[in-house]
Amino acid sequence: MESLSDTLWDVVICGTGLQQSLLALALSRSDKKVLHIDPHDYYGGQDAALSLQEAESWVADVEAGKEPSFRSALITKPDGSTGLGFPRAYSLALSPQLIHARSALLEQLVSSRAYRQVEFLAVGSFFIFNPAQDPSQKPTLARIPSTREDVFLTTAIPTKAKRGLMKFLKFVLDYESSPQTDLWQPDAEAPLTEFLSRQFKMDTELQTYIITLSLSLDGKITTKDGLAVIRRHLSSMGMYGPGFAAIYPKWGGLSEIAQISCRAGAVGGAVYMLGTGIKAMKEGEDPIEVELTSGDVIKTRSLVRSGNDATGQIETARLVAVVGSPIKSLFEATAEGAPTPAVAVVAFPAGSLSTPGGKASEYPAYVSVHSSDTGECPNGQSVLYMTTLATSESQEILDQALDSFLGAVGDDQAPQCLYKLQYKRLEGSTQSPAHGSIFDFTIPSTSLSFNDSTLEPVRDAWKMVMGDAAVDAEYMQFTDREGAAEDDDL
Repeated sequence: MESLSDTLWDVVICGTGLQQSLLALALSRSDKKVLHIDPHDYYGGQDAALSLQEAESWVADVEAGKEPSFRSALITKPDGSTGLGFPRAYSLALSPQLIHARSALLEQLVSSRAYRQVEFLAVGSFFIFNPAQDPSQKPTLARIPSTREDVFLTTAIPTKAKRGLMKFLKFVLDYESSPQTDLWQPDAEAPLTEFLSRQFKMDTELQTYIITLSLSLDGKITTKDGLAVIRRHLSSMGMYGPGFAAIYPKWGGLSEIAQISCRAGAVGGAVYMLGTGIKAMKEGEDPIEVELTSGDVIKTRSLVRSGNDATGQIETARLVAVVGSPIKSLFEATAEGAPTPAVAVVAFPAGSLSTPGGKASEYPAYVSVHSSDTGECPNGQSVLYMTTLATSESQEILDQALDSFLGAVGDDQAPQCLYKLQYKRLEGSTQSPAHGSIFDFTIPSTSLSFNDSTLEPVRDAWKMVMGDAAVDAEYMQFTDREGAAEDDDL
């Protein structure tokens, strides 16, 4: 076997985040010589899923400035908490994004045959947090109806309001056709809430239901963007089975997709080196000379890297909590024949939370609740992934959201928080610059639902590597490898 230095590589890919890994998948049948490296000693990069031990090392790296997309990372274990399992019994996702059934990512996993290696779980109900109206009461969670059948059956919405909601659900499924376009296009850039109020006479409560389904981080999504997102949610409902519109990959979300993509790259002949990054390089030469942190000096026709340009980025505050309860009430099937969901989403509308100093939350906060079926925690526990836009009070707001959520789902006693990981994360642009034979992925968007625009730079990088051999119709279009059909039969 040739040494690294003796091989002229067609491409060196640095980083095993989702985008870089999907590029490896796209090149896995190309006969290109691919060297795939990552300075981390685990797969996934910014999309990794970490054990508790890995999380401790990751926090140290964040605080040392080695993870430019993250800051203010902190691990705490509440006083008196017991019941935390072995460190490797946990797989805490840095990108716990749900994937709507009508997503181009799923289409590519199917056409590339990579889907055979992933186990998907149903994302169940969406809930709204309602603060207690009286000190003697506890806060509640109201399930959001997202189909016409749900609206018909719910008793939480008055009959008159139901008619407006039913009218909107019918409208949004066909909003891109005439004459519906005449109704919303004049308000395309206006807030969706204003459109809902004016055209469908929705009160603030119903508007909140709709905004929650959009998963808008600031609650100010435009009419144009909001209608597109809501339509995707509604049209995804029932696509892969009754009762759910989105799915989640078991064992750590996008990290699992990154790993199976790298596995496909390895089967296709790519060479993988974890714990290895780029130390130095000579640009402007053909081929490019790269010195690796391992000491090897290699030559490659093209180079793909992870960019860390934070210009113009927004920032989110995150809190990952392990809870000593299965919270079964959130994981109930809502339709006949539906699978038991493994994920539920709870929204805290703007103003529904406040800091200890009495300042109300400026933006919505979301909690993605994962059961042990996801493989991210031991049986009898749950993992909460909490997100809001970063402000000077955002970490206090997330702590309050955690306490309020546990109070709402507890019976006589709130479930116990066993572990907390807090950090802030840059949310990036999906536009990635290519200059010559070097391609830099920018920080991808990590919204609560996977954004298909994340896939566009992957195709661009693939075209750069393939050059004149790139054929759009062949991108991610693979036949089954020998034996795959027999595996399916088993």
